[in-house]
Amino acid sequence: MSEAARDDAFYDALETRSADERQAAWTQALRAQVGRAKVGGAYWAETLKDVDAGALTLDGLKTLPVTRKSDLMARQAQHPPFGGLAATATADLARLFVSPGPIADPEGFGRDWWRFARAFHAAGFRKGDVALNSFSYHLTPAGHMFESAAHALGVPVIPGGVGNTEAQVQAAGFYRATAYCGTPDFVKILLDKADEIGAPLFFEKAMVGGGPLFPSMRDEYEARGIATLQSYGTADLGLVAYESPAKEGMIADEHALIEIVRPGTGDPVPEGEVGEVLVTLLANPDYPLIRFATGDLSAILPGESPCGRTAPRIKGWMGRADQTTKVRGMFVRPEQVAAFAARHPEVLKARLVVESDARKLDVLTLKVEAEADLDPAALAETAQAVFKLKAAIDPAAPGALPNDGKVIEDARDFES
Repeated sequence: MSEAARDDAFYDALETRSADERQAAWTQALRAQVGRAKVGGAYWAETLKDVDAGALTLDGLKTLPVTRKSDLMARQAQHPPFGGLAATATADLARLFVSPGPIADPEGFGRDWWRFARAFHAAGFRKGDVALNSFSYHLTPAGHMFESAAHALGVPVIPGGVGNTEAQVQAAGFYRATAYCGTPDFVKILLDKADEIGAPLFFEKAMVGGGPLFPSMRDEYEARGIATLQSYGTADLGLVAYESPAKEGMIADEHALIEIVRPGTGDPVPEGEVGEVLVTLLANPDYPLIRFATGDLSAILPGESPCGRTAPRIKGWMGRADQTTKVRGMFVRPEQVAAFAARHPEVLKARLVVESDARKLDVLTLKVEAEADLDPAALAETAQAVFKLKAAIDPAAPGALPNDGKVIEDARDFES
């Protein structure tokens, strides 16, 4: 590979470090991060009080307590706004988000604070591109995550947000947007709308996240000349891992130390075994999350990426360790199913089923048991209010739903 090609392929020298260089740098970064956390966050001061940050090793990280995303809502309610996990005062932060749950998420000041520029660079975003960003800018951070990444690479952004499909198509065509960022399924919606109204689109590349990128979906986009890569991140952590053009697993962000553990524990599983994703951030002084259990499932891939990046790789997002499920870029939670049922005394039991239609778009169905007659229109209206997503209503007789404790069933096929 020529020097020029190498510079174009990689974001910085961190991506091609040797294993020894990375381990040494991560050890120093981990010690610094734990030290900052103990001083800045009341939660960390208590949780890590017996930890000698200056002597901590990467192997010793496995002995630290696990902090679970599923506990954040209750912790934040008791100790608002961030449950004592933030190391920067609220008044000194840049943006304050409320993600579905609700869960409070902070954003600090700084270039590419969420660290997604690395993923965008791997996807080919460069100065001279124009990007349409179809993530939400309101209350949730995804829109700002992706916009700040594009800006870090000198790419102007059309802030499309959610919905308004025809207007987004027209804006993307008007500005001759060469790049897309947003959820995977919305690309299909934009392409279909453009075909319907006879409007031109000029997308050449896409960086997607917030939902599964099915192989057939990627094939369709690339057949239309759109090189499509995906990233994996959360509203709490920012970027965790990303695809390179090699498309063999997802490469860990250089500042995200990933562990795969047995769900519900902090115990690492053998390489290749599916488990829960734990992440320790090594370069976020504002929100220093340590052994943060995402509730997501994945597995460590052996070896290094053929693209030349040397960081560890994971297989990608493989579902949820709990019943919380991501749909169209938003989480739906068991508590929301309970809230839905509580608004309708006639409902005995409810189960939210997530499936994919023929176009691989997410479809929601609420299966509802009741002894009395139901008003499907009223139930659908409540579902829209609670989940912020449309759901079909499927009435069922008492006892018809499985007795397996599930209130959310993810029936999507992620392999085809």
